[in-house]
Amino acid sequence: MSKKAAWALYIFLAVSVGLYPLAYLLFDMRGGLLGTKTAALLQNRTWQAFFYSHISLGGVALLTGWSQFMPRFRARHLPLHRTLGKIYVAAVMGSGLAGLYIAFYATGGLVSSLGFGMLATLWLGTTWKAYDLIRKRAPIEHREWMIRSYALCFAAVTLRLWLPLFTAGFKLSFYDAYPLIAWLCWVPNLLVAEAIIRIKPWRKRASPVATKGITPMQKVG
Repeated sequence: MSKKAAWALYIFLAVSVGLYPLAYLLFDMRGGLLGTKTAALLQNRTWQAFFYSHISLGGVALLTGWSQFMPRFRARHLPLHRTLGKIYVAAVMGSGLAGLYIAFYATGGLVSSLGFGMLATLWLGTTWKAYDLIRKRAPIEHREWMIRSYALCFAAVTLRLWLPLFTAGFKLSFYDAYPLIAWLCWVPNLLVAEAIIRIKPWRKRASPVATKGITPMQKVG
C-alpha cells in the first residue's frame, strides 16, 4: 500500500468511527452491543450517562486527533492545530474517565473488564503526559506521547475491525470473542506506536537553534 493510500485509509477509518456515535441517535442500536446488556443495566441512568459520554467524547477525540499527525496541516494551520489539540485532550479526559467506569460492566466478564479498564487508564495517562510535556516545552517528547495516546484512541477503530474477523471469520460467538478483543483492540496498536516512535528520527532533527524563541505550542509538530 502506498503512503497516500495508507493516509487515506487512516483518515477514512478515523472519521467513520468518529461519527459512529451518531448512529445511537438515529437508529435503534439495541441489536448490537446494547443487546448484550441486561435490562436492569440499560435502565440504569448512571450507566447510561457514562456510556453515552464515553462514546460521544470518544468520537470527538477520533475526529480531532487524526489531523494532529499531518506535518503539512500543522505547518499551515498552527492555530487550528492548537485548538484541536485542546479539544482532543478535553475529550479524552471525559471519555477515558467514563470508559473506566463502564469497563466494570463490560460484556465478557473479568477479562473484558480488565482489558478495557487498562485501556482507559493508559489512554488517560498517555494523554495527560503529552499535555504536561508541551507545557514544559518538550515538543519531541510531547509528539511521542501523543502518538501513544492516539494509538489507544484508535482502539475504537480496531475493535470494529477485529470483531467481524472473530465472529464471522473464526465463527466465535460475540461473548467468546469480546474478551479477546478487549485486549487485541489496543495492545497491537501500542506496539505499532512504539515502533513508529523508534523509527522516526525526530530527536536527531531537533536543533536547539531551530527551536530557540519558539513558544511551546508552536513547537508541537
